[in-house]
Amino acid sequence: MSLVLATALVLMLKTYAAVGLLFAIGFARWGAGRLDPVARDGSLGFRLLIVPAAAALWPYLALRLVRGGEAPPEERNAHRTAARRPPHRS
Repeated sequence: MSLVLATALVLMLKTYAAVGLLFAIGFARWGAGRLDPVARDGSLGFRLLIVPAAAALWPYLALRLVRGGEAPPEERNAHRTAARRPPHRS
């Protein structure tokens, strides 16, 4: 690997990390609550915990925010279906 290529790769990685950190700080403060209503009331500890992941995944999270950031769909499984049925009468 040439020195120019290695230098370019390191510069790209530094840029990705710097942009990711800036995005993650704003995402932890404002964006997480837009994507998940439960995160709106998250504590400071929760917000600090999501910063590293948001910094690493910032392109995906930014795309979700731009597309309209909706809450995740409710899980559909047998237990939820059974809970919605009217009680069984014998």
